[in-house]
Amino acid sequence: MNDPIGLYIHVPFCRRKCVYCDFYSLAGKEDLTQKYVQAVVRNIRISGMTFDTVYFGGGTPSLLSSSQISDILSAADIAEGAEISAEINPDSADTQKLRDFRAAGINRISIGIQSLDDKELSVLGRLHNSEQAENAILSAQKAGFENISADLMLGLPYQHTETVLNNIERLSELGARHISAYMLKIESGTPLSENDELISNIADEELSADMYLEAVSCLEKNGFKQYEISNFAKEGYVCRHNLKYWRCEDYLGIGPSAHSCTGGKRFAVPKDIYGFINCEKQEEVITDDAPCGSSERLMLALRLSEGFLMSQAGDYENRLRAAAVPMEKHGLLKISDGRIMLTPMGFLVSNEIICRLSEVLEEG
Repeated sequence: MNDPIGLYIHVPFCRRKCVYCDFYSLAGKEDLTQKYVQAVVRNIRISGMTFDTVYFGGGTPSLLSSSQISDILSAADIAEGAEISAEINPDSADTQKLRDFRAAGINRISIGIQSLDDKELSVLGRLHNSEQAENAILSAQKAGFENISADLMLGLPYQHTETVLNNIERLSELGARHISAYMLKIESGTPLSENDELISNIADEELSADMYLEAVSCLEKNGFKQYEISNFAKEGYVCRHNLKYWRCEDYLGIGPSAHSCTGGKRFAVPKDIYGFINCEKQEEVITDDAPCGSSERLMLALRLSEGFLMSQAGDYENRLRAAAVPMEKHGLLKISDGRIMLTPMGFLVSNEIICRLSEVLEEG
């Protein structure tokens, strides 16, 4: 039996594209879902792998029916005690659908709330309002879910820090166990990137930094421990699947635009729903034939609060420590128990820190 790995399933369907989204998803193509599911099932069976985490991302996985979710999970060899997550949007998942998802095998729900402020939701082009967002959490609880995650976005046009903190407090009151708090990123080619008025009202660098640090503090106060730059969880509720990405563990991606890291290579599936449906086995383009080198491990590990174990740097450990010490003095990281761990302030400038420390590993 193979050691279990992670399974990511990209569901490329949505009711309407949000103004900020650059993920591969298609609006108005829900007639293709059954053929898509059949292709997913084919590819899972071909893989012959065992999975201890499964993650339905998208797109909008809650546009699939519970029977389609069940068909996909039934095709997979899933280890006992596996974490099986599905992203949902508040506008496409009521209590009955969530009960059906629970019965199909989903045991963790990630709700794309983004904000509990109706004006901000309107700016983002979301199809739900704040009442529907709150009801989605309550419905998930009624359906038997305990492991409930909510997405929040920071740095939105016209957003104030007070709104962000109110969102966190309310999600805690509602019983969320995990919160992903992401800074808004302007992706080229999206409607948001072409809207000068909205872009001019996005939080500047100073306000964004203050907003992030205030959010981290508020989350901590409410019992959400930071375990990654943008992810916070109550005790026992970290996302096991996402940890695989940051710890350079193997995972298989299925579906158009899905990425994988397994068998000593990274590869991606083309962004083509029709090609995916029509091929007996999904096309996979190698993107890295030697992944998870020392620099990449450093980069990914420093996204996590647990940090990077310096002994993994081998002969460069002392030089790595020497490069990190000045940053520790500035409060950007901590050096403890042989690890380098970024502070919340350090997470704000993580790219620069990682770049400087990576240069040490790349010398010689």
